[in-house]
Amino acid sequence: MSQGYDIVFIGLTLSSSWGNGHATTYRSLLRGLKEEGARVLFLEQDVPWYAPHRDLPSPDFCDFYLYRDLPDLLERFSAHLANARAVIVGSYVQDGPAVIDALARRRPQVFGFYDIDTPVTLAKLDRGDEEYLRRDQLPLFDAYFSFSGGKVLDRLEQQYGAAKALPLYCSVDATRYRPVSADRRWDLGYLGTYSPDRQPTLDALLIEPARRLPECRFVVAGPQYPENIDWPANVTRIEHLPPADHPLFYNQQRYTLNVTRQDMIAAGWSPSVRLFEAGACRTPVISDEWIGLGDFFPLEEAILTATSSDDVVRILRDDSGTHRDRIARAAHRITLEHHTGAARASQLLDHLADLEAAQTPPRRITA
Repeated sequence: MSQGYDIVFIGLTLSSSWGNGHATTYRSLLRGLKEEGARVLFLEQDVPWYAPHRDLPSPDFCDFYLYRDLPDLLERFSAHLANARAVIVGSYVQDGPAVIDALARRRPQVFGFYDIDTPVTLAKLDRGDEEYLRRDQLPLFDAYFSFSGGKVLDRLEQQYGAAKALPLYCSVDATRYRPVSADRRWDLGYLGTYSPDRQPTLDALLIEPARRLPECRFVVAGPQYPENIDWPANVTRIEHLPPADHPLFYNQQRYTLNVTRQDMIAAGWSPSVRLFEAGACRTPVISDEWIGLGDFFPLEEAILTATSSDDVVRILRDDSGTHRDRIARAAHRITLEHHTGAARASQLLDHLADLEAAQTPPRRITA
């Protein structure tokens, strides 16, 4: 284990992509940080539901350790938490409020919170649910790094008391997600864990079009879907698709579907990592609509939107290969310029350097 780290992350999971979007988000960011020369330690609580599904038990881009519980975390990693130039706690960490309180008492040099679920977090706080973060803890952080941007950042500072809210969107590892030669197996696909609030949109934008277009082929990949869903015969189901198989999966689709959780639609400016993964693979996206989407991908130029089954049926029936290719190439260019793990890592390091420079006496964070 290194004698000193630039950043220590305490996150939900890095080792398992099963049933969550955190692992791929962290993997892309941390690979980017390694490219920038940063020394990173990632700490993850050893929980039984991820143990059988660890598809990256030994990452090669950071130091990684599992801890049993909060006492074990504080005892085994006390020196590293004290000496790190920044300590960042993620959303949905087990016993998050207790972890945050314990770290705040130790006064890390720069103390951050990385919310990969910002709209969900705010909705939970509004109804008094403080599962992984208490409302009174937001001012404890030097920076609140948010999955969501736009007006959400103003709300975090003005309504919830965050000292500084900064966007840190998810990103894609462009060395792994890229265009490859593959047969088009499906006309439209979707990759995502089952979520009750996403299911009506999936019904409207994929399942109903599949019923109306029996000549087309569809696919839904992801775990935890109820057994009582009536899948049309032309919809292939894949229970779990490990990240290593995602690039080929995108490249085998004519279009891929993006479906957004209701809390994120309400908040706006909350791009899913699936948008960037598909963009990196040069696979055109059909997405539901939400405020801020066009800030990431110009509508109808780099992404298509749909609000009904009719919209999807029209897109698939009237498909022009030239139009589809133009949209895919525009999204690919935007993704590689602005939304890779390397780009996001550079943004994070710049934020940390600014935070450290503002402290008295100043301490410098370097890559």
